[in-house]
Amino acid sequence: MSLSNDDTASHAGGPAGPSGGGRRRRVLLVWDAPNLDMGLGAILGGRPTAAYRPRFDALGRWLLQRTAEIERSTGAPAGSLEPEATVFTNIAPGSADVVRPWVEALRNVGFAVFAKPKIDDDSDVDADMLDHIEMRHATDGLAGLMVASADGQAFREPLEELAEDDVPVQVIGFREHASWAVSSTLLQFVDLEDITGVFREPLPRVSLESLPDEGAWLQPFRPLAALLTIR
Repeated sequence: MSLSNDDTASHAGGPAGPSGGGRRRRVLLVWDAPNLDMGLGAILGGRPTAAYRPRFDALGRWLLQRTAEIERSTGAPAGSLEPEATVFTNIAPGSADVVRPWVEALRNVGFAVFAKPKIDDDSDVDADMLDHIEMRHATDGLAGLMVASADGQAFREPLEELAEDDVPVQVIGFREHASWAVSSTLLQFVDLEDITGVFREPLPRVSLESLPDEGAWLQPFRPLAALLTIR
């Protein structure tokens, strides 16, 4: 189920607010599934096994803790802020049966999922994520924002604008792929592996700053065949 228990909530409206009353300001988590999958695959050198798949129940608990921290730091009454966890993903043709158990597991944990068919290069969900962030900011109001993505081209400017508007903004990802967030003076960076319980096993990470004496292979971010689809 989604956070609102409203299975019919669309991207345009997003998950519904709490029932039976006025709006509550949001502490919003937005997860860029295509981008995070690519980053994790680059670290692992292939598709993740069960030990290296992110645990969204742990991520959800972290969001709840973060919401409570914001309430305490701002003097807001306990329970006055509404945590909202969302995952944005593409569904490639013919993959629905494979992806469905993952989507249903996310909804069962309490995440809303925005799924979009992957038709071409213009089917990315970046604009949909930004639209949802802007909608929440303009309507309910954002008490905090966490964006899990390494896509600085899409997110750096709008996130820094929100931070300048006194919205606490955190970028979640892998430090190897998000130097724009690590170095930002306006954004706080949180390495995904530093969130307790998100991974069952330590990631086999190699950086240019900490190479073993014997050297290490750095896997490509995408297959060479992707060059054939670049316009």
